[in-house]
Amino acid sequence: MSTPFAMTTAIFGSLFTEPAMFERLTGWSVKPEGLCSGERCVPIALRDGHVDVRAFADQSARALVHDAESGLWALGPESGGHALASADLPELELPTVDGTPFRVSSLRGTKVLLVAWASW
Repeated sequence: MSTPFAMTTAIFGSLFTEPAMFERLTGWSVKPEGLCSGERCVPIALRDGHVDVRAFADQSARALVHDAESGLWALGPESGGHALASADLPELELPTVDGTPFRVSSLRGTKVLLVAWASW
């Protein structure tokens, strides 16, 4: 599940937030050794008393995406050591109920919620 950052400041392509807000939204707290969750710490220094969320995302292998229109940023979960290169969905073609091929790319430029389900 991603963490939304709505009340933050974006400067020079980075995203900064107050330590208390970062802790409230992510559960990671600021300690002398960096940003920590339980026993795990990511060595990130504060910049002018603010958490650099982009630096945290880079150091903790999380995707950080931005919707400029709404001003919303989202920090994704750890991604197994490799952050997503983008938030773009790869080409996907599926049959509709009547069997007609449907390409997800036909929705390009619109927001899409993709729900997947498996029985196992």
